[in-house]
Amino acid sequence: MNKKSDKVPDSKGHFGQYGGRFVPETLMPALIELEKAYRKYRKNKDFLQELKILQKDFVGRPTPLYFAGNLSEYLGGPKIYLKREDLCHTGAHKINNAIAQALLARRMGKTRLIAETGAGQHGVATATGAALAGLECEIYMGSEDIRRQALNVFRMKLLGAKVTEVTLGSKTLKDAINEALRDWTTNVRNTHYVLGTVFGPHPYPVMVRDFQSIIGIEAREQIMKAENRLPDCLIACVGGGSNSIGLFHAFLKDNIRMIGVEAGGHGIKSGKHAARFAGGSLGIFQGCKSYLLQDRDGNVLGTHSVSAGLDYASVGPEHCYLRDLRKIEYTYATDREALRAFELLSKIEGIIPALESAHAITEAVKVASSMNKKSIIIVNLSGRGDKDVQEVARIKGIRL
Repeated sequence: MNKKSDKVPDSKGHFGQYGGRFVPETLMPALIELEKAYRKYRKNKDFLQELKILQKDFVGRPTPLYFAGNLSEYLGGPKIYLKREDLCHTGAHKINNAIAQALLARRMGKTRLIAETGAGQHGVATATGAALAGLECEIYMGSEDIRRQALNVFRMKLLGAKVTEVTLGSKTLKDAINEALRDWTTNVRNTHYVLGTVFGPHPYPVMVRDFQSIIGIEAREQIMKAENRLPDCLIACVGGGSNSIGLFHAFLKDNIRMIGVEAGGHGIKSGKHAARFAGGSLGIFQGCKSYLLQDRDGNVLGTHSVSAGLDYASVGPEHCYLRDLRKIEYTYATDREALRAFELLSKIEGIIPALESAHAITEAVKVASSMNKKSIIIVNLSGRGDKDVQEVARIKGIRL
């Protein structure tokens, strides 16, 4: 890997020209406090031991690396393994970060957690972490996402969280983040904002990456045990980018093809998508500098994806940096392709994936045709599809 990449992020959170900390002055003390606490506790034996025990006994780690034999045979190409983050407690990789941040917040003396959520999985994970740590919790969620993810809304409420509907803008993830940031600005003394992805102002991109890097650490060990060698290709979906960077990070110094899959929506030409690298440009948004879907005047464009968790206008700054280094390549899958992959994996392997993860399955199907049977692909199955069944049924015109 390029030696320069070993020095990122710098002390101000820059990944090359990306990242940084672009927030109102009222939030700077909170971010500095969080950075200091993270630097302290990421090396603290008691904190790490508490987190390790919870990862094992509460979250259910290590998650399996499952050989998808039926899918591999169906595609007639390489061996395909699925990193089963869908088997984590609460049903997705989001719990890895949420639990760690809840523990960190408690040690910082905070009494309240807030979070944004799109697909609902991060909201559920944060509500779970708050219940575990004995903290109050409020989740901000756009009206459109509340409609799409009614099951997760009820789960959050069962866990004791207040779910606040955001009716502004596109009524999706970016608007929920805006409201959460406003709340944090007002209640910074007693509140910690559990940002759910590798985005936002420093130290969130690096902190969330580190909490999610357990995915790749486990996968690396598991594939070496199963195949006695590293994989040829890693694939993961990319919304903000935490599940993908969580898988990729442990392999960045190896010569392995890595593919991040964005939401192609109705296609790039339609303008109704969330493929930042295919249709975006460099800009500053919600605390950091990154690729952003915006018009010529810098106004944030509307986004669309069948998957609520990928329906976001920007992407984590480290992804931009690694794309520039050509360590990771980025592509997209359309709604139609993701829905086909959703049904394919369900019928062939008996695993219903989250619609987000179905985007990654789509790419695995595509690349398999150009790889031989001795090749190995690992796909990060970032979440389970229970939350999406009602929405898929609605799209297909099926009444439940």
